[in-house]
Amino acid sequence: MPHTPAIREKALSLGFDAVGFAPPTLSTEAKRGLSEYLARGYHGDMGWLSGKADRRADPSVLWPDVRSVVVLGLNYGPADDPLALLDARERASISVYARNRDYHDILKSRVKTLARWMHETLDGEVKVFVDTAPVMEKPLAQAAGIGWQGKHTNLVSRTHGSWLFLAEIYTTLDLDPDAAESDHCGGCQRCLNVCPTKAFPAPYQLDARRCISYLTIEHKGHIAPEFRAAMGNRIYGCDDCLAVCPWNKFATPTDEAGFLPRAELSAPRLTDLADLDDAGFRRVFSGSPIKRIGRDRFVRNVLIAIGNSGNAALAQVAEARLADASPLVRAMAVWALSRLADAAIHTRLRDEYQPNEGDAQVRAEWEAVAEPASAY
Repeated sequence: MPHTPAIREKALSLGFDAVGFAPPTLSTEAKRGLSEYLARGYHGDMGWLSGKADRRADPSVLWPDVRSVVVLGLNYGPADDPLALLDARERASISVYARNRDYHDILKSRVKTLARWMHETLDGEVKVFVDTAPVMEKPLAQAAGIGWQGKHTNLVSRTHGSWLFLAEIYTTLDLDPDAAESDHCGGCQRCLNVCPTKAFPAPYQLDARRCISYLTIEHKGHIAPEFRAAMGNRIYGCDDCLAVCPWNKFATPTDEAGFLPRAELSAPRLTDLADLDDAGFRRVFSGSPIKRIGRDRFVRNVLIAIGNSGNAALAQVAEARLADASPLVRAMAVWALSRLADAAIHTRLRDEYQPNEGDAQVRAEWEAVAEPASAY
């Protein structure tokens, strides 16, 4: 259709790095994959995935009038190796995508501009989606030729590696679809092998319940002991499986100002983050996607990183959080102390705080430690 090159040209002029066109259908394989994923419970407590599964599996259920899907990609590739920070144990490792502005805001503004142009210029009805609706964006992106869903279940592009944000415009326009992209992972399993918590039961399968990104961002409760040491200093998300993808050698660093890392979020000190109250948290992370998880879950993550720091002096930071209002925070303060404080100090603090502790999980953390780790 003649509209297709015009939309592509307009999208590229607006700063998008990838544009593709797909029919409003999903493959049988994609539908089956979603059904099996939910049946196995791999989505954890992300109820929004199962709640609208019928709409997610079929774009026409979400919007019966849709005739084509425009898939858009925006590069957020980092200039430096995201994994280098994992050795700086007293600093926080924040996922690349969250080191500056919320990508939803940047992407949505641009997508709405394109959608408005399509409506006004081409007379097509449109609906815009930026990771906020039941849309299987990665299978649609593969159908639109932008990339393929790799063994780590994320989209991989031959041009941008594993570093693309995605958005979609559903439209009533009949647009020529692009050729679907094929899988180019081959025999590589670097993304599977690097996962600290073994979250991939098999290639192309992710058990989110074991994924550090899920645990630090989506999971609202206490993080199970089996995952804490493996989290290291990752306090928001995890880039390991993305960063080791060989296709990243073709990627270029983003020049989008809103995606370039803010200095205070590139390698913040754990001690500074642990001291944040709610007002301080909101101030530091204003405009950031991190703000959405709230202060309590964030400090929960920070205290796990402190417990993994190996620096006994940081036990004092954990001790300061033993009387925190949040049981999520208190529980991980206890765990961090168990890793950093000597037996005498741990026993003294347990005798002081445990008798008045009203939360069962926090009490359990006190009771779980027989021999604390070292001394400070």
